[in-house]
Amino acid sequence: MAKKQVFRLAKDLGVSSSELLEELKEIGIEVKNNFSVLDEEQVERITAYHEEKRGEAPPGEPPEKAGTAETEAGAKPKAEAATAEVEAPPAEEPKTDGQAPAAPVPPASAPPKPEAQPVAEAPAEEKPEERPKEEKKKEEEEEVAPPPPQREKPTGEPRPPIVAVLGHVDHGKTTLLDRIRQTHVAEQEAGGITQSIGAYQAEYKGQKITFIDTPGHRAFTGMRARGAQATDIVVLVVAADDGVMEQTREAIAHARAAGVPIIVAINKIDRPGADVNRVKQQLAEEGLTPDDWGGETITVPVSALTGEGVEDLLEMILLVAELEELRADPKRPAQGIIIESYLDPYKGPVATAIIRDGTLHERDVVLAGKAYGRIRALLDERGRRLKEAPPGTPVQILGLSEVPPVGTVLEVAKSPSQAKKIAAERAEQERRAKMKKARLTWEDVLAQTAKEGVLKLIVKADSVGSLEAVQNELKRLESDEITIEFVHTGVGNVSESDVLLASSSEDDVLVLGFRVEVDSSARALAEREGVQVRTYEIIYELADDVRRAIRKLLGPEYEEVPLGVVEVRRLFKVPRVGVVAGCYVRDGVVTRTAHVRVLRGSKEVFRGRIQSLKRFEQDVREVSKDKECGIKIEGFDDLKVGDRLEVFTLKEVERL
Repeated sequence: MAKKQVFRLAKDLGVSSSELLEELKEIGIEVKNNFSVLDEEQVERITAYHEEKRGEAPPGEPPEKAGTAETEAGAKPKAEAATAEVEAPPAEEPKTDGQAPAAPVPPASAPPKPEAQPVAEAPAEEKPEERPKEEKKKEEEEEVAPPPPQREKPTGEPRPPIVAVLGHVDHGKTTLLDRIRQTHVAEQEAGGITQSIGAYQAEYKGQKITFIDTPGHRAFTGMRARGAQATDIVVLVVAADDGVMEQTREAIAHARAAGVPIIVAINKIDRPGADVNRVKQQLAEEGLTPDDWGGETITVPVSALTGEGVEDLLEMILLVAELEELRADPKRPAQGIIIESYLDPYKGPVATAIIRDGTLHERDVVLAGKAYGRIRALLDERGRRLKEAPPGTPVQILGLSEVPPVGTVLEVAKSPSQAKKIAAERAEQERRAKMKKARLTWEDVLAQTAKEGVLKLIVKADSVGSLEAVQNELKRLESDEITIEFVHTGVGNVSESDVLLASSSEDDVLVLGFRVEVDSSARALAEREGVQVRTYEIIYELADDVRRAIRKLLGPEYEEVPLGVVEVRRLFKVPRVGVVAGCYVRDGVVTRTAHVRVLRGSKEVFRGRIQSLKRFEQDVREVSKDKECGIKIEGFDDLKVGDRLEVFTLKEVERL
């Protein structure tokens, strides 16, 4: 048998991927997920085990794990021996010979549990008693052990997956959705290019899939700009004749920042210049190794015009959704995410939301950021009025007080007064946050960004050579305590997309430009979102700014500079002061602001600062060699005659 991925083998065996994952776990084969590749030996093992489990195992009896065939073979003679002991004549009952007697066991209970009988081997009295206890203890520990906190089981009913379709302009995103929905959206839009976000539902094999059609990836990023996770799966559309383009790389960076699974649809395979293998090679270079090349990225060749491969794409989407275990409780209050919003001259503020959990009803009081209100109407993608919107449904909402930003979380409030109060509190918090950000210096922002030991940057440069030079220069600033991570790099001006990516990241991200300009729209967005953007003409100025910030973050590093050695000869207890040591300076000098190390023999008993330094009852700044003085150590009175004091000062050392 050839190598196969888990989900493909599950399809061949006619079981779900989750069932096959459980069977793999039972026979001790560790895999990461449905897309992991099994070698030939593993395929043969799991196939044989699956056939045995489905065909040969008696109903209601759990099959044994692989590798226990010898145990099973040895268990049969033991079970037969135990049965023979139960049916043995009464004359042989007294002759135990150190073996556990079989006669007291009632015949009715013997057949169901033949393995529970002690093995008739000497000496076997201790082992049969110990092994069940150990096994029982393990079972109890497994029952008591809580499940891992990071793998919380979703509750509720399965909901449709929310899929964002990303990719380079004119690579066929809208045409692909048009083929999936069997409608003609692309023809209604200028130039066949998507002009606004639309959310639609398609149905495949009785299961619904919610698609978000985004213009490029800007809106997709905006959905995450305030920490909201808008989508479950990203479908990256790459044209087979164009390959991976600059916007494709940006889309990959955005999807990775969102932390969602990526499925690559290699579109336009019907074109004469289509080269699927070249596209796969380019994807592998971007870190998306195709599944049929031994990687974990699903790639599906499709043609949006002819429909070839579209059903395979839908199959893969449902497969990934099954792995993600997407669930929602339709009985709870609704929670969703705003994916589009605008001000209509007749309808007022209009917001398009996707309901991720719960059910949204007409006349519900909702809250989205600073916007609130009672829903006047719910409309679907075709403009039809709805009474309610269950989980996974895209819906248009009328009745909000203002236009909410894209990416805002939509939630249901108990009353209009409560919603109004919360909205006012959020507006005040936003105002204070903007004032606080305005007072921070560039170095402060850099230091805050790298507070967890990782400095995350988006770097744009005027050429590939300049970009590599900047990356190399910044990488030299890394240390054991701080690392530099490039969230995205590219050639060209700092764009609105770069700022959106920085603002939507879970951690703070800085945008640096080298010999490039900042688009006016990007600058305005950066001011609104509080994203720090800086451009440089000289590479060393850029590196120096980052170096100063890292120094500020790490704090100063000091080294000891020895000053002198002092011997304690007498001790004086001074009321309201404590113990003052009468000392003799054996070497060097003692200064009033110095640090001191107390040594008793060869052992260090205390380290601190000198609180006061006196000579003949007068405070002095310094006492030199071969002179006597009085020293009071700050916070330490447990001195003894004969202690040695090593006096030193601390000198700051540059860390980078």
